[in-house]
Amino acid sequence: VQLQASGGGLVQAGGSLRLSCEASGRTFRTFSSYVMGWFRQAPGKEREFVAFITWSGGSADYADSVKGRFAISRDNAKNTVYLQMNSLKREDTAVYYCAAKQGTWGEKRLGQYDYWGQGTLVTVSS
Repeated sequence: VQLQASGGGLVQAGGSLRLSCEASGRTFRTFSSYVMGWFRQAPGKEREFVAFITWSGGSADYADSVKGRFAISRDNAKNTVYLQMNSLKREDTAVYYCAAKQGTWGEKRLGQYDYWGQGTLVTVSS
């Protein structure tokens, strides 16, 4: 299973970015059977939960630090999950990773995810 994240870049504080993560692979089961998550890792810090979305898109949750600014969504027909990031702050600067977890229940713990993408760098300047 491969997860390819993209959409990172340099943006000024207050700006927006949309990250995408496309899933593929011969052993990849139906995309809709996976919970998809976004995590991030800032320099010198541990990787942390950002958001998850369940297979149907009916349930999502966010880290307190991004609630009201970020929105996760998915397009099962395209095997893709998105993270819309608005009102970006300098503290959002990090490498953002997408992850996939088999099952139907959402999960904030990174150890519960089965597959990880390579990460995409988001840099927010003041």
